[in-house]
Amino acid sequence: MLKCSVIVPTYNRRRLLRRTLDSLVRQDLPRAEYEVLVCDDGSADGTAELVAGYADRIDIRHLYQEDLGSRVSAARNMGITASRAEVCVFLDDGVVAGSGCLRAHVAAHEAADGPLALVGYVWAYTPRHDVPAEDGARMEQILDDADADALIAWLRAESRLPDLRDEYYAKYGDDFGDEPAPWSIFWTCNVSAPTTLIREVGKFDEAFRSWGGEDCDLGYRLHRAGAYFALSREAAAVHLPHPSAAKSGEGDNYQYMADKYRTPIMELLRRFTSMEVHPFNINDVIKAENLPSCAEYERQVTAR
Repeated sequence: MLKCSVIVPTYNRRRLLRRTLDSLVRQDLPRAEYEVLVCDDGSADGTAELVAGYADRIDIRHLYQEDLGSRVSAARNMGITASRAEVCVFLDDGVVAGSGCLRAHVAAHEAADGPLALVGYVWAYTPRHDVPAEDGARMEQILDDADADALIAWLRAESRLPDLRDEYYAKYGDDFGDEPAPWSIFWTCNVSAPTTLIREVGKFDEAFRSWGGEDCDLGYRLHRAGAYFALSREAAAVHLPHPSAAKSGEGDNYQYMADKYRTPIMELLRRFTSMEVHPFNINDVIKAENLPSCAEYERQVTAR
């Protein structure tokens, strides 16, 4: 029985994708319990042939859409539509999963009292997706010689390159689902949620065409639908260094979200571009300004 579908969007990143798929081959979750859906946004670098080479080791499918510009939301939606499992796990290409990553995602959902939006811990997740050259070389060497578990063990033992969200976890704890905006760090390099709920809230919004925001937008709708947000340190992965995506459209995407929902909390996203408000302090700002929850605000508007 399939317990999770791993959805990996990609575009002309064959080398990084290979690292991700190698880590998925090594999962300790039984092969019959997970599938891998590589959602190709129009690659022309032999991605399809690379994926085909794993078919004898894992349940894997290559889903392709024409290259019409950056359409990562549409790419992920191909995977959500094709999923045959109860839980969707989203990994980015270039993220290598520890051998217990999928098992931890599945176990957390099975143990939850209700719908869960789970964030997995991501080592070497840095603001610009880069690391010191010597660290990057060492990371690649460990993967060549061993596997993601050895890489995670080295990073942990050396206290190197922790998840950039550590300051958030230190402030709010690993179970942060009661915060007013837990979706602000629901970044799809390593997260999971129930497949049915993702479909019910409309999947990813395909109006997002440039970098940033589309994952928080999905997280917001999952939150509104009753999902509880939490961190799993056992669902661990490593973000390999690579050139960062252009962020020129990020501000526009947050403006789009503010326009889309028009609640006091979502209006705070207009202040993201100045960094007066950001994902790590939005909960504090909401409390300091005594803003109503989005559901409460909408009830107030309806009652007028």
